[in-house]
Amino acid sequence: MSPVLATVALYSLIIVLGALLGAVGVVWTERPTHLVRFLAFAAGVMLGAAFFHMLPEAYTGGGWWAFALVPAGFAFLLVLERYLVAHAGEDLPGDHMSGTGEPAAPGQLLGFTAFLGLSTHTLFDGIALGSAVEEGVGFMAMLAIVAHKVPSALSLASILKTEGRSRGSILLLSTLYGAMVPAGAALYFVFDAVLNFESLASKALAFSAGTFLYIAVSDLLPHVHRHGKDQPGRNVVALFAGLALMFVLARLMGHPAGH
Repeated sequence: MSPVLATVALYSLIIVLGALLGAVGVVWTERPTHLVRFLAFAAGVMLGAAFFHMLPEAYTGGGWWAFALVPAGFAFLLVLERYLVAHAGEDLPGDHMSGTGEPAAPGQLLGFTAFLGLSTHTLFDGIALGSAVEEGVGFMAMLAIVAHKVPSALSLASILKTEGRSRGSILLLSTLYGAMVPAGAALYFVFDAVLNFESLASKALAFSAGTFLYIAVSDLLPHVHRHGKDQPGRNVVALFAGLALMFVLARLMGHPAGH
């Protein structure tokens, strides 16, 4: 194995373990009030990722398309959830509470769409990692990706747990989510000579930003409002903590591609 591929493999393993670390904290949280707070934090992370990380990078690489494809991503999930999937998203999983006070799970559409949106973003992080390692700046790229994969994995695990998924299922999907990084790196090395990844990545980031905005404002925040009325101040703090974390990461590290 070449030194470049060995480095990418090592960095990918670290990133996957980081994603699992973010999920573990949610998996073993039993109190519903804590889960609602996690979801508020998740909404902040997703809003912050869209505004502070994905859109600036998409605009840098794609210009006007960064704005044209954001509403496309938003509308895609809106149509998918409200009109095409037999009203599975009519009520957010967890809106009906069981007799034990734990969230019930009438459907699993939100977790699926969140997994797809986050995994798409992560796939292009892997492309960025492969490029950065080849250019000799892979260590900083790895640090930047880990820094925002951990809170993003926490967000995904919070959504999946709200749907009532098992611990094993949450950890498996979190692992698959992290595994999109080595998958993206492999795509970079296989197709680097054929495709214009810079243009493709910018458009995908813009579209993914639209899906992030939809999940945050249409699903997560309404759920937090309905089930977090006992401690609204703490949920607001959790929301702004997620936003602040992504803002700080964007300012300190920039995009993994090496800005």
